Amino acid sequence: MFKEEVSKNTIGMKTKLPLGYKSAGIHCGIKKSRKDLALIVSDYPASAAGVFTLNKVQAAPVLLSKKHLLEGEKFYAIIVNSGNANACTGERGYFDAGIMTEQTAELLGIKKEEVLVASTGVIGEPLPMEKIINGIAAIKNYLVDGDEKDAAEAIMTTDTFYKAESTSFLINGKEVTISGIAKGSGMIHPNMATMLGFVTTDAAIDKELLQEMLKRTVDKTFNRIVVDGDTSTNDMVLMLSNSASGVVITKGSDSQKTFEAELFTLLKKFSIDIVKDGEGATKLVEVKVEGALTEQDAIKAAKTIALSPLVKTAIHGEDANWGRIIAAVGYSGIDFDPAKFEIIINGTQILQKNYIVTLPNAVANQTLKSELIELVVKLNQGNESANCWTCDFSEDYVKINGSYRT
Repeated sequence: MFKEEVSKNTIGMKTKLPLGYKSAGIHCGIKKSRKDLALIVSDYPASAAGVFTLNKVQAAPVLLSKKHLLEGEKFYAIIVNSGNANACTGERGYFDAGIMTEQTAELLGIKKEEVLVASTGVIGEPLPMEKIINGIAAIKNYLVDGDEKDAAEAIMTTDTFYKAESTSFLINGKEVTISGIAKGSGMIHPNMATMLGFVTTDAAIDKELLQEMLKRTVDKTFNRIVVDGDTSTNDMVLMLSNSASGVVITKGSDSQKTFEAELFTLLKKFSIDIVKDGEGATKLVEVKVEGALTEQDAIKAAKTIALSPLVKTAIHGEDANWGRIIAAVGYSGIDFDPAKFEIIINGTQILQKNYIVTLPNAVANQTLKSELIELVVKLNQGNESANCWTCDFSEDYVKINGSYRT
């Protein structure tokens, strides 16, 4: 159930890194005091996959990591800074992203093409490269093979808690681990991946299959969340697979099904945590659309509801204004009969077919008192369904973003 899935808070949670990985997070001076530089390292050559923002404006680290993934076959490290997005910084920004990979490669004794790079933070400002270079030189001393807390903290911007998860399971009697960290709180309307996410596994997976599984899983998790409708310039999810467990995942096998199911569970936890941590959010909302003609119609309707400022503000104000919900589906572009529309909030029917209102407003509003909201829309047109996650809009969202650069 939805409420059970989101009950676990990652604050203070310890994660288990897969075999052959280390991570670190330190303060190098981009931010005033909080950690702002993270490093993930594999002791063994790893295949890699990535999913990136579809925003036409793409940050330098996005462009460089895409290039490395396209041209390379093995990778050893991911270097990430927060506090500065290195976006809209022109040739200098691309050069600086390259310096980050070069310095990391020199530190680890590998090639710069074997390093992936990411940044997050304020757009349009050049990176403070002296601080970053000094940070890279120092970060190797902080690498650990256990808890990912430091690395998870180092990639945060407006996040209120760090996001780290891991899962271990058996395939053919051998243990396999998938672990990851993510950041995201605002500027969340992914159209590829979302914000930043870095996933590692000790299974052996070839590049093509890894890319296929990551993309398919991202489409069902990170691509189903909405905070504010803004697709970032820096969104990316990267995944490394280093073979240290000795377990080989082959396409079409039972091992692939098991692995992909675990990956889905992990990325779903991240997705829910990101929405739960939405800037100024007070309520976590799962939107379920059922009875659509096609799955794409269900996805489109769910996302449109989740994106609507009028729906999100009504949920914040605990006003079960079903008219805003049906209106959102009405402009989503899908085919449906409004007279067949039904709405259920936290198990209580608010609207029946033929626009029959089931409860007085004051009673219906009680369904929104919870911090966890399940909003079910039944179109009664077909057999397809989809869900996505969002949060409410509060006054604090405006305050946080009105002072983001100050």
